Amino acid sequence: MIEIFTDGASSGNPGKGGYGIIMRLQGTSYEKTFSEGFRLTTNNRMELLAVTVALEKITKDRQDVIVYSDSKYVVEAINSKWIYGWEKKRFEKVKNPDLWIRFMKIYRKHNVSFRWIKGHQGHPENERADKLATLAAKSENLSIDTGYENSMNGNNIF
Repeated sequence: MIEIFTDGASSGNPGKGGYGIIMRLQGTSYEKTFSEGFRLTTNNRMELLAVTVALEKITKDRQDVIVYSDSKYVVEAINSKWIYGWEKKRFEKVKNPDLWIRFMKIYRKHNVSFRWIKGHQGHPENERADKLATLAAKSENLSIDTGYENSMNGNNIF
């Protein structure tokens, strides 16, 4: 079982943002962390991107995965099965369609369950993921969230 803890952050919404990921094999001490910062994005995009990137880091298909996230935006979309209705409508009138499409491609490759955890309540891995996300957003070399910036410029890429 792979455990994934994610968090997204943005300074301003939109503003500089980042995501943090902690991945580990359950019952072992094997763990990896990942983070990345962006010059202009939103908190929800970072929450969703964190989960997507984490799943993309898994090198073998059909893995059993538990994702822990403090994002109701992400967790409820999946656990309440809203995502399937959005997908049937090709993510029209849904925010962040580029990321949801990317998420669905990788989500289907694994056996993923989602657990919502309350953020900023002392959960050790959530606090660590938050710190990774916040530090990434404050870093010098920020990436471009092309999906967000293109949509802001009227260049809808889908």
